[in-house]
Amino acid sequence: MPEDRAASAPATDTVEAARAKMLAAVRPLTPEPVDITAALGRTLAETLQAARSQPPFRSSAMDGYGVRAADLAQSPFTVLGEAQAGKAYPGTVGALGAVRIFTGAPVPEGVDVVVPQERARREGDRVWLEAPAPQRTNIRAAGIDFKAGEELVQRGTRLNARHVALIAAAGVGSVSVARRPRVAVLGTGNELVPPGTPAAAHQIFDSVSFALLAMLEEWGGAPRRGAVPPDEAGAIAAATQQALEDADLVVIIGGASVGDYDLVKPALAGLGLSIAVPRIAIRPGKPTWFGTLRGKPVLGLAGNPAAAMVCAHLFLRPLLEALLAREPDEAAATALLDGELAASGANECYWRALARTDPDARMRVRPFTDQDTSLASVFAAANALIRRPAGAGAAVSGEAVEVRWLGRG
Repeated sequence: MPEDRAASAPATDTVEAARAKMLAAVRPLTPEPVDITAALGRTLAETLQAARSQPPFRSSAMDGYGVRAADLAQSPFTVLGEAQAGKAYPGTVGALGAVRIFTGAPVPEGVDVVVPQERARREGDRVWLEAPAPQRTNIRAAGIDFKAGEELVQRGTRLNARHVALIAAAGVGSVSVARRPRVAVLGTGNELVPPGTPAAAHQIFDSVSFALLAMLEEWGGAPRRGAVPPDEAGAIAAATQQALEDADLVVIIGGASVGDYDLVKPALAGLGLSIAVPRIAIRPGKPTWFGTLRGKPVLGLAGNPAAAMVCAHLFLRPLLEALLAREPDEAAATALLDGELAASGANECYWRALARTDPDARMRVRPFTDQDTSLASVFAAANALIRRPAGAGAAVSGEAVEVRWLGRG
């Protein structure tokens, strides 16, 4: 009698359990210093604190005249000199004295109000002033932006342009950041040819590899496209060995189901592959697997575009964030369903969908009618995934559902 297939099938992990096993197998990469001109998009490896207050002195918020507030009822004032941004007035301002002052300039000793120039009439070294609005001194206190010793940016933050501005304002010229993870992406399959090259009638263009390369770049990795081996165990093993030489993580697409040409795991077993996650109770992407080979993590994704890209969001991105020591971006929300969803059965399900805000400021989400995992066009049109837990019943229009956003860098 033939062997009972169900009895010999590999164990199946839940999404949560699979992700936990994957993350347990990776460690953050060694940090490296970069100039702030190259810091954009990098992940901070240490919390930054201000070495000094910003601004380090009281500064004028206006172009005008700095005087003592107690003298405002009297006129005229005698102009003693001026203060410019980067050039302070060296003396102290006493009774009925005034200093011509410009925005950003240090406020001299004795001055406790700046009268805007629109409220001034000057003749030679004398100036007549109208008091500004009550409680408006037009003086910025020292340290109003941040104070010495204050935390500026936390470790694990992916730096954007606003962070770079803050770091520069603190006088920091270089920062310690996580090294970009080197990720090798290998597509398998005799049917695949690269975009831009001739394809035979029985071949298709490789979309998944290029999607993953773009996603990894967007998420802060340093991806490279590895060799595309034919459906032959020796070629797959050789391509993987080459990828392992300088990669921190290897992603292999395809060859991970139950057909006669699903050769990846058997091919890598001879190299010492240790499987931690053989398959996952998820739709799409159940053939997704994970293991380690020569101490390095290897993630196997299904060959269909939607299955590969859904599981890239759920597993590849967290792996990259762990290598970068970055806090995970769950990017989840709740929305009202426009349409219907079938029961999820034994698998955790992710539906490609389009979310929008309606005129009443409520978030609504519509699943695409065709959820075929081979359709790149549907994934390109989606901006969200609807998550349905395993065992969830059918959902009807108007029901609140969990949404995970796509396209967040």
